[in-house]
Amino acid sequence: MDEYELRNVHLQKSQNQIRHKTDGLSSSSNLVLRRGQPFTILINNDGRPFDPLREKLVFKIVLGPLVVEVPVSVSGQPSASQWSAFLEKSPVDLNTPRMLPISLFSPASASVGVYTFYLGVQTRWSVKTVLLGQFTLLCNPWCQADSVFLQSEELRNEYIRNDNGLLFKGCPNNVISRSWSFGQYEKGILDICMKMLQVSPQSQADARKDLLNRSNPVYIGRVVSAMVNCQDDLGVLMGNWSEKYSDGINPSMWSGSADILRKWSETQCKPVKYGQCWVFAAVMCTVMRALGIPTRVVTNFNSAHDTNANMVIEEYYTEMGEKLSIGNDSIWNFHVWVESWMTRPDLGGGYDGWQVLDPTPQEQSGGMYRCGPAAVKAVYEQKVNAPYDVPFVYAEVNADVRTIIMRNGKILSTSIDKKRVGPLICTKRPGPAMAMMDITEDYKTERGQPTICMLRSDGQPANDMSRTNGQPKICMLRSDDQPANDMSRTNAPEGIDVSLQLLKAPVLGEIISFSVTITNKVAIPKLLRKHVNAQKKEYHRDPTGTIWEAHDDLKIGPYETVTLKHEISFDEYMIQEAAEDNLVNLAVVIEDVKSQERVLASEEFNICSPSLNIQIQNEDSVSINTQQVAVVTFTNPFKVAVSGELIISGSGLFEETFQMSLMIQPRETMKRSVRFIPRTTGARMLQASLLLTDQSTILRGFKAINVQA
Repeated sequence: MDEYELRNVHLQKSQNQIRHKTDGLSSSSNLVLRRGQPFTILINNDGRPFDPLREKLVFKIVLGPLVVEVPVSVSGQPSASQWSAFLEKSPVDLNTPRMLPISLFSPASASVGVYTFYLGVQTRWSVKTVLLGQFTLLCNPWCQADSVFLQSEELRNEYIRNDNGLLFKGCPNNVISRSWSFGQYEKGILDICMKMLQVSPQSQADARKDLLNRSNPVYIGRVVSAMVNCQDDLGVLMGNWSEKYSDGINPSMWSGSADILRKWSETQCKPVKYGQCWVFAAVMCTVMRALGIPTRVVTNFNSAHDTNANMVIEEYYTEMGEKLSIGNDSIWNFHVWVESWMTRPDLGGGYDGWQVLDPTPQEQSGGMYRCGPAAVKAVYEQKVNAPYDVPFVYAEVNADVRTIIMRNGKILSTSIDKKRVGPLICTKRPGPAMAMMDITEDYKTERGQPTICMLRSDGQPANDMSRTNGQPKICMLRSDDQPANDMSRTNAPEGIDVSLQLLKAPVLGEIISFSVTITNKVAIPKLLRKHVNAQKKEYHRDPTGTIWEAHDDLKIGPYETVTLKHEISFDEYMIQEAAEDNLVNLAVVIEDVKSQERVLASEEFNICSPSLNIQIQNEDSVSINTQQVAVVTFTNPFKVAVSGELIISGSGLFEETFQMSLMIQPRETMKRSVRFIPRTTGARMLQASLLLTDQSTILRGFKAINVQA
């Protein structure tokens, strides 16, 4: 009875994970913890009780090549900067005196990773060490000392614990919301997120340095931003904007991150085909939330991709109103990135909070395809010398647009639009309501603010403004790229005004109706030529191919206003490739025959697909482990029968995705019932999609469900 013998150690997984807000996260290490917060284990011994005067207990905490020994103290205070361990003052159960409770404290700056830990019993004569197992350590937005601390419980629940949400697409005047399952609680996903860090180039080059840097969310964000795309590494997703997806999956078909991450892991880190901006961003949101860094998905409408860093996007049209693919700059109808919440001590204070991170491979940052973290406040304050990639993000939301009308390579007229880029920046509103929140004012002081650019010391624009040497210069540019203080509209005809207006929201299968309004602003009549052109386009690039056009002459009297109506039939714009972003670039050029002045108006819009309707029987009393019924309905608006594949899924609702083929007659209403048994409580989302092979379009619907205990 004189020996102190360890019998077993109880890691109290359930109790610890509830306290650490990691309940539900699945890891092969079993125990998932947050840094900066104690966790308790129970030591059961044989023989006599523990005597601190006769033996010493020492934990060994191992993370790769990093090792720290943590002696167990009988009293004292935990350290904020290093690991510590203490005997708890009162035993868990007075009837079990051989059960010894010990609290371990990790510092709030501990590195994120999978740790192995041991317990050693040291006496005067011997040292015995036992393996306790592993635990996964995450960032802790509930801990005030952590660099990702977020004060609001509502925001922590939304940006860490919520595993479903909305992505916003379309155009600023016709926003489309679609559901997404982030899936960080699905089996194996946390391990896959850790695997991403492990196979990153930074880890492969210097594991020790990488693990030390993993204490910093700024560093983690840059690693994850690069690893979500596969341009430089064993990254998760391959981008494809070609409309040819036969050797992979159409990006529009994804509805959640878990399938993508599992496919990447199961194929030994081969890139998953394919992703586009919203898929890249949604997957990154999953990874960052799983790692404990508050993150949300953000959409910037009319997002500028400024390749030459002059803060001006040039757009070219023919005199017939056809938009030309000239130059490397572009405006994406929408672009999706993420914001993550963290402190930025590297910026000298004042820039803590939301930081832009963009995993879509557009430009290199530090030699790799990644972007950020760029402090949103630095973008707002035009601090274009701040790392990382603030100038690039600033241009995405603030660049000027120069429109140029050309004939045979000769410029006929130019104009500047200061309000086109970044008119709406949004994310999902926190809380149960599935609604949009406008965050444009977080990025922009006002519409049409002055252009700012960075110059190298030789006076040329710097392509990577966060990485220039020395002190950058700030300058303002006129439309001809010369420094100026006046950014007013240039070369705009003064005698004619023209505008475009959609007469109703375009819906797939219906006629597109719009009007052209022309105003003569002078006291003499005019003979005008009108050229209207409609082109299909992808959200990320200039349009190609005219689908409809109209050309005619008209006379207009002094100070007269004329409104002309036009229609584009479904047969003329019918979609050829399966997509959910059916976009059209519409432009009108009005030419004054006598003066040869020209004025252009353009409008880009999306053609909405009909939506699926989802109803839940007994919606107010959905409870866990009880069979429920969902009913999906859809009325075929087309004049012909359509066939397609109906897919229904929901994290925590369905064990497997439900699929069925169907055919729907013209004007027929499809109604399909599906049974499911919820396995987790709280806010859940049921998603349905219908790929119509005949019309090459994807219809979607979703239903938020509150599963009760």
